[in-house]
Amino acid sequence: MMVIKISNMSNGLHRFVFDELSNDLGLEEPFYGNVSVEANLNKLHDQIILSASVRLHTKCTCDRCNKDFEKDILTDYKMVYLFGSQQDSDELPDLTFLPRETDKILLDNDVRDYAMLALPMKILCDKNCKGLCSHCGHDLNEGPCQCNDEAVHDYWLPLLELKKKYKH
Repeated sequence: MMVIKISNMSNGLHRFVFDELSNDLGLEEPFYGNVSVEANLNKLHDQIILSASVRLHTKCTCDRCNKDFEKDILTDYKMVYLFGSQQDSDELPDLTFLPRETDKILLDNDVRDYAMLALPMKILCDKNCKGLCSHCGHDLNEGPCQCNDEAVHDYWLPLLELKKKYKH
């Protein structure tokens, strides 16, 4: 658990480093291994400002070429904790109200949420990945395939004619 004890903490800047297994944080595939968090906390009279940097390890499959690869993901987030009664903070996801008697802050849920948000919607092994040939399945990153251009479905023919027209 990533816990910061704030009771009896002096005002000012504080630095924390955490290293937890991704499974212990509730992170499943594609995450694996340890999750490293560096948190800088600035405690003021009625608020705490937390800045965190998170490093995650992933094992993914490319959406274009279907190759498995490993990739480290780095993400940062900030959270403001205000002491006092809860206001309507639904519009401000990076703001949390804490009862005055709160003695610790648990980072697990925030780290898990920001880890999930850090995953790209389209997972690519490389930003220039060429993918697979739609006819033969050859990995175009390894070079051109031997497919015949004439093996095109009929509904693409008007576009091919247009392409040929503008090539010349």
